[in-house]
Amino acid sequence: MGAHSVLKIRHERGAALMGVLNVTPDSFYDGGRYLGETAAAHRVAELVEQGADIIDIGGESTRPGADAIPPAEQVARIEPAVRCARQAGVLVSIDTTSAEVAERMLDLGAQIINDVSCLSDPLLARTVARYSATLILMHSRGAMKDMKGFSQYPDDGYDDVVQGVLGEWRESRNRALASGLAREDVWLDPGIGFAKNARQSWELLRRLPELAGEGVPVVVGPSRKSFIGSLDGSKPEDRLGGTVAACLLAMQRGAHVLRVHDVASVRQALLVAKQLASNPSEVSRV
Repeated sequence: MGAHSVLKIRHERGAALMGVLNVTPDSFYDGGRYLGETAAAHRVAELVEQGADIIDIGGESTRPGADAIPPAEQVARIEPAVRCARQAGVLVSIDTTSAEVAERMLDLGAQIINDVSCLSDPLLARTVARYSATLILMHSRGAMKDMKGFSQYPDDGYDDVVQGVLGEWRESRNRALASGLAREDVWLDPGIGFAKNARQSWELLRRLPELAGEGVPVVVGPSRKSFIGSLDGSKPEDRLGGTVAACLLAMQRGAHVLRVHDVASVRQALLVAKQLASNPSEVSRV
């Protein structure tokens, strides 16, 4: 899926929708729900029916403190889901930091690799480049196992969180370009909640136009995260309203792709926002 495809979808609906499929026992919200081929296949069908443009499939949890999963185990977890998604004709993204996992899934027809380590392993970029695929570089600092907790990060961890994220992401992007990837095939995810506290995550969302000004597709993943719970103490299962609101804000401020668990709800919100923006005269007569 190239940047031109994302721009087309963004023009039609406001943002492309990336549905989350975690084939893990321990992800923070949906861990354990989609283990096994039958459950994963059902989730793929559900996401397609809800209108997902991309399905992001991961076999390794990215919650704080999560252990790394060997590549062979990741492949065993996600391969059935990838095959189902390809049969359904939907674009497939693989959530992995492993070049070995990426190569196997790109062989099966995945088009996007979603790297939450901000290119800790340059071999991953070289692998993606060989397949002329897309690489999402999500800003983060350090391994998931070393993250202290949800939305826990020092207030003074950044002089300016937006400029800090951009600077570190650009360094990783430059390594990816040196590995053979084209500029339009390296996308930016600011990493909401990863090595950021709630205040820093809110600041990234408020100043999203600065990130969008980088001139590459921007992926934002606010779905049910703890920065929403910082407002009202809600648990992940009670953060749908906040997720939809954050997605609408992100879309309005320049996000190209929204990574979400609740595709149907976010899609409906985007359609309403699009209708209100494009037909103000119709709204005024209601």
